[in-house]
Amino acid sequence: MIFVLYSTSPGFLIIKFSVCYNNYTIIVENAIKYKVERYKIYMSENTNLKIFDSHAHYDDDAFDEDREQLLIDVHNSGIERIVNIGCDVATSEATLKLTENYDYIYGAVGIIPHHVGDIGDKDIDRIRELAESSPKIVAIGEIGLDYYYDEPSRELQHKWFRAQLDLARELGLPVVIHSRDAAMDTVQIMKDCHAEKIGGVVHCYSYSMETSDEFLKMGFYFGIGGVVTFKNSKKLVRAVEHIPLDRIILETDCPYLAPTPNRGKRNDSRNLRYVAEKIAELKGITAEEVAEITYANACRMYNID
Repeated sequence: MIFVLYSTSPGFLIIKFSVCYNNYTIIVENAIKYKVERYKIYMSENTNLKIFDSHAHYDDDAFDEDREQLLIDVHNSGIERIVNIGCDVATSEATLKLTENYDYIYGAVGIIPHHVGDIGDKDIDRIRELAESSPKIVAIGEIGLDYYYDEPSRELQHKWFRAQLDLARELGLPVVIHSRDAAMDTVQIMKDCHAEKIGGVVHCYSYSMETSDEFLKMGFYFGIGGVVTFKNSKKLVRAVEHIPLDRIILETDCPYLAPTPNRGKRNDSRNLRYVAEKIAELKGITAEEVAEITYANACRMYNID
């Protein structure tokens, strides 16, 4: 399906139209007269985008039956680089193995707030060992705060969030921040730990436009994935409209959070074209431009040449 994105004042209008394009006839579905200032064309089935998936979990059990073939198919579809993210010691070790088996996969190692309830210094030491074991480990994460559930305690979450921020600073690596229902404390701890000197990304950004300014002041990037395509994501849409494109990177968080039209299904990196198209719609540019700019952003954030 081909769409024309018309930039009108004050907003944007998508109109389906009928032309003969590369010997295919496109059917008119809507015809509305507007004063057109400029237009952009993009493909909803575009498979030619060069995309960097900045946050995936291909070590997850959901991929056990077809992981090898899927990763080949994903790479052949135009997903040129992937960063697989650890959530605890075991998944961080699995992430390292993926980076060894696939030249286009990089890794982040860390302990997510859900799993800090029974960890100790030895676990942080193991994360350090993994991070130092390969140049393809490019970040510490995902780490942070999650107040959606009552456990682990907030005190423990704060302790290990700070410890892993300190580890990232020690190793000279950026961080991948997980923050849910904990905006104020996340910002405060990042400020206390001078996260502006560490750098990184707020993964699966879900807070307001106003809160995004706090992270922007610290020079952080914003991971945007399938949620931006959901009908009930008005707050996130406003935030994405506000955040400069040079601070956005694409992510799946696969196998979770597949975008519309595949919401509820197992997610994988090929779905990022839908995310790129949604951001293109919000920014008034092409999906190709979104893919190109966010690819460069992810390389810069992860310090990948």
